Amino acid sequence: MDSILLTIKKMLGLTEDYKHFDIDIITDINMSLNILCQLGVGPQDGFIITGEDEVWSDFIDDKRLEMVKTYIYLKVKKIFDPGTSTAMNTAADAQIKELEWRLNVQVDPGE
Repeated sequence: MDSILLTIKKMLGLTEDYKHFDIDIITDINMSLNILCQLGVGPQDGFIITGEDEVWSDFIDDKRLEMVKTYIYLKVKKIFDPGTSTAMNTAADAQIKELEWRLNVQVDPGE
């Protein structure tokens, strides 16, 4: 599955044809993409999706950055379906912070 939107929808447990929450999910994905661009991941001039047509290779072409998919999923899930377990939310926050650090390290040449 190459579509950014469809990948995240699947990870959230939604089917491709269920479009009721697409605008919410797209908005949350774009927020996550913006954060990644600020960290130096993705195109320098930024990146957004508008629907199902944008694919992962439009945003990243480095196999070492595959963790972007997990990062975006976790960020979207925290907003879209945060859950009620404090322990799960704390674990997700820790994973998000670790992924941000790892992604930043991966793209920073450490001059």
